[in-house]
Amino acid sequence: MTGAEMTRDAARVPLRGEALAAALFAPRAVALVGASADPTKASSRPLGYLRGSGYAGNVYPINSGRRSIGAEPVYSSIEDLPEVPDHAFLMTPTAATVGAVEQCGRRGVPLVTVLAGGFAEAGPAGAQRQRELEQVAARYGIRLLGPSSLGVVNTRNGLTLTANAAFADVTGAGAGAGGTGGIVVASHSGSMIGALLSRGRVAGTAFSHLVSVGGEVDLSIGEICQATLADPAVTGYLLFLENLRHAGELRAFAAAAAKRGRPVLAYKLGRSAAAAELATSHTGVLAGEDDVADAFLADCGIARVHTLDGLLEGLPLLGRVPATPAPVAAARVGVVTTTGGGAAMVVDQLGVRGVTVVGPSAATLDALAAAGAPAAPGAIVDLTLAGTRPEVMSAALDTMLGCGEFDLVIAVVGSSARFSPTFAVQPIIDRADRPGLAAFLVPHAPEALASLRAAGVPAFGTPESCADTTYAAPDHSASVGTDLGTDVGADVGAAVGGVGRRLDEAASYALLAPLGVRAAEYRVLTIDELGPPAAATSATGTASTADGAAVSAATGSADLRFPVAVKALTGELGHKSDVGGVRLRVDAAGLAAAARDIRAAVAEHAEVDVTQVLVQTMESGLGDMLVGYRVDPYVGPLVLVAAGGVLTELYADRAIRLAPVDEATAAAMLDEVRATTVLRGYRGAPPGDLPALAALIAAVSRLAERSDVLEAEINPVLVRAQGEGALALDAVVHLRAQPAATPNTADDPLAADGPTDEEARA
Repeated sequence: MTGAEMTRDAARVPLRGEALAAALFAPRAVALVGASADPTKASSRPLGYLRGSGYAGNVYPINSGRRSIGAEPVYSSIEDLPEVPDHAFLMTPTAATVGAVEQCGRRGVPLVTVLAGGFAEAGPAGAQRQRELEQVAARYGIRLLGPSSLGVVNTRNGLTLTANAAFADVTGAGAGAGGTGGIVVASHSGSMIGALLSRGRVAGTAFSHLVSVGGEVDLSIGEICQATLADPAVTGYLLFLENLRHAGELRAFAAAAAKRGRPVLAYKLGRSAAAAELATSHTGVLAGEDDVADAFLADCGIARVHTLDGLLEGLPLLGRVPATPAPVAAARVGVVTTTGGGAAMVVDQLGVRGVTVVGPSAATLDALAAAGAPAAPGAIVDLTLAGTRPEVMSAALDTMLGCGEFDLVIAVVGSSARFSPTFAVQPIIDRADRPGLAAFLVPHAPEALASLRAAGVPAFGTPESCADTTYAAPDHSASVGTDLGTDVGADVGAAVGGVGRRLDEAASYALLAPLGVRAAEYRVLTIDELGPPAAATSATGTASTADGAAVSAATGSADLRFPVAVKALTGELGHKSDVGGVRLRVDAAGLAAAARDIRAAVAEHAEVDVTQVLVQTMESGLGDMLVGYRVDPYVGPLVLVAAGGVLTELYADRAIRLAPVDEATAAAMLDEVRATTVLRGYRGAPPGDLPALAALIAAVSRLAERSDVLEAEINPVLVRAQGEGALALDAVVHLRAQPAATPNTADDPLAADGPTDEEARA
């Protein structure tokens, strides 16, 4: 069916999959709504780009105030076009955008890209405008790219449908230095597709498709990239991410890309101090935006780099380093070099990222010497100037690649790479088909770099990009975590956006107990039932036995061991100790006085009336940890383990995963937390019960099976000696105010709504 034959009813079926990819990147006809003849305006660029890059489809400029742009006829409205375009690029002012989309809908246009900004990011009026935009698009079944999208590019067919100024010097179909490539670039930022294009041309990185998604009101990076997976010429993906708004779609794409062996490399912005300042719990601070991004991308098998050069140069390495579930720092990296100083730069940058370069074993050193490539023992194999001879470097590479001691061998080449480029790198090129081989060239040596890259060798021009990609590469793998579904962002965002309530400590213990979380022995006491303040005290200031008698009557139990911790019992306090809500090492005689002191202190500092206290036996153990759970508004449920105590966020020593996790994954998380060193028999100390702690982490992560829990935190978790378990010494759970109804959950304690504070106290 041609565009002209497309009916309006057919346009109401939203495009997906290959049909979406065709309309985005291979439209038969495009409309440029708001095209300008003024070369100083961004809206003048797409027409010139399309003509200059050889796009063969029909192009229809639309501007009600003009009859022509140069020799191009201009149409007054989209209704006047001789056919229905597959793709309309709207360059209208913000105020006119919704109306323009409406016109496209009436005409039957299936896909619209919106250049203008001023929507959700522009306050209440902009948010309302965005809602209207969404409603119109949904009414007509239009797929919407943007708003704030600078457009799309397909280097193979000349579709340069963008207002990005960086494409002004692109002529012909090739947007990469070596012509068209197989790499898809998807970016939230419109300027970054131009930046990557210009830098890629210098680096020799050739792209196939580039797309700026802008505000992602409809089409997301994940859905667009997944739509291109059917293209056999696509070899990999570079993502420039500003947020994880459509996390489910990104995850689905990553899993599908992994099945096809297409590596995905991402640069993610968002180290947000502001987000941490707004957090009300240790878990909220520790699981900040950047930490969540790390956990999510790793769980998806998307390698993350932190330098722009690493993003441009890193993709070839991903297929050469085996993905591993172990911590990235455990990757075995070997370095062979002709220049000790140049190699030291890479070693230093790897060390900053926590990756230790490992030297060859004694047996491998003997094999190197026997092969004619002798080297001194140490972290690197320094061949000195002898390594500039091809036969020496060849022998060293064959030995190191064949010994089984390294996951990756980095060949560092010195000044000879610039002055004898072919001669210097030929031994590396000859082994281009060997997995686990990469190169770093110390001097600026564009000819040698180009030769290596043309041969398929991962090659780096800076030690930073080399180390950055080396650190990231082992993270790429098939998605192995929780299946979030493609609409997680909307569902989770709605859940988190609701007004919630914080359970008090006793109610939190009650909710966590069915999961297998054990708390230290405790009782809930009503302060007024402990009696009035005693009239007299002993000479030492200790409360009289009248208080002790009142306590015994109130507890009604003799099995609460003293001394105890006395804590304000209320869901209104985030950190009880900050407002005088905790007393430690209290004996029976002093308990009533401690409870009254807590009531007075909290009233003074927090203006909260405390009527009850939680009295808990003080236990001893080997160390304190924190276990937290949080529903992130974009990626969904997360579980976290960190060093415990009131100063936990100062140390930022933690590990995060998407929830739920099994005990094996929880144990791997503990390997990443430095604080657990003291629980592993450090310097002869008794080992802690880390298996019990791992079981507790896995249990807390099962909160992901509930729809009503937004956040939970156990801090501290007391880790006792091996075989003695782990105990919760404090806990708080934050619930949604109105939990979503779940079918068939009446008899399921894990799925039912959480208890009220009163129910837990009873």
